[in-house]
Amino acid sequence: MGKTVFGYAGTYTRKTSEGIYRFSLDTETGELREVELAANVGSPTYLTIDPEENRLYSVAQDNEMGGVRGYVINRETGNLNEINGQLVEGAPPCHVDFGKDGLVTGNYHKGTVGLHAVNEAGELEQGVFRKHEGSGPHDRQEKPHVHFTGYTPEGNYIVVADLGTDELVTYQSSEEGLEHVSTLKVNPGSGPRHLTFHPDGKHAFLLTELSSEVLVLDYDSTTGTFSVKQSIKAIPGDFKGTNDASAIHVTTDGQFLYTGNRGHNSVAVFQIDPKTKELSLIEIVPSEGEWPRDFVLSPCENYLVVSNQHSGNIVLFKRDIQTGRLEKTSSQIDVPEVVCVKFLD
Repeated sequence: MGKTVFGYAGTYTRKTSEGIYRFSLDTETGELREVELAANVGSPTYLTIDPEENRLYSVAQDNEMGGVRGYVINRETGNLNEINGQLVEGAPPCHVDFGKDGLVTGNYHKGTVGLHAVNEAGELEQGVFRKHEGSGPHDRQEKPHVHFTGYTPEGNYIVVADLGTDELVTYQSSEEGLEHVSTLKVNPGSGPRHLTFHPDGKHAFLLTELSSEVLVLDYDSTTGTFSVKQSIKAIPGDFKGTNDASAIHVTTDGQFLYTGNRGHNSVAVFQIDPKTKELSLIEIVPSEGEWPRDFVLSPCENYLVVSNQHSGNIVLFKRDIQTGRLEKTSSQIDVPEVVCVKFLD
């Protein structure tokens, strides 16, 4: 009997989806199965799970209101029971992350960063928000578009990727709200989307949606500042179509990095140099669906699970932990309008 782990899929609910779906992965047989609705909620496009894996927090929409909701996770069944929500007028956020200061959110449409304190019962408190200003040269950069908000590895700072202003901004939480620490300006028109940190805590990898590049960054945890040391393309040089780079994740051993390509419909595999942390492209594999919005490594990291939004399928890939290469399996499940995927360990 293989070890079964629960996964959760966040979705748009514009067509047939009803909210957050639960599924399972048998890590011995390599099978995805048991898709069930776990929570009825409007457009829970992005999810995050607290470090103790007791609670899941989600983007949420209710008619003209947008915000976040919290759920208690039943570790035996995988069921979700709602704690509470905090919604305000307007579009919902597109990204959430949990850390010591609470739940941090990024709102693409409003160009805002939000922070919700979380009490001991897991209840979300009202948020404090900070609005960005600026624009960029691309036709999608007419105003700020905050796309990622996350904590630094040591937890002292909140980092924000703004696709609209070509900036990576560092904040620190204080009694006055979110205080600006530093700003890294990247190439005009590149459109920063998502960020992930190397396990060493001294480097980060920034994915640019509009230029489909990965920027390798040096990170100084004492000052909260970043600097660029390498830029590398995540799509083939001869690809002439439109591509919107999507998700980026690093393995816990710090040896490999993966990124998603919407348009090219693929996952790029990079090797990380153990000394410099610079990247070399190993391969680019088809995502076996349309518009790979996100993907996640299984807890054992022997598998990588890709969520294809437009084709509504989650596809399982076998991962070679020595080479980082991906091999398609025959296992996939249908989840409508799927966006984000997360596993319980």
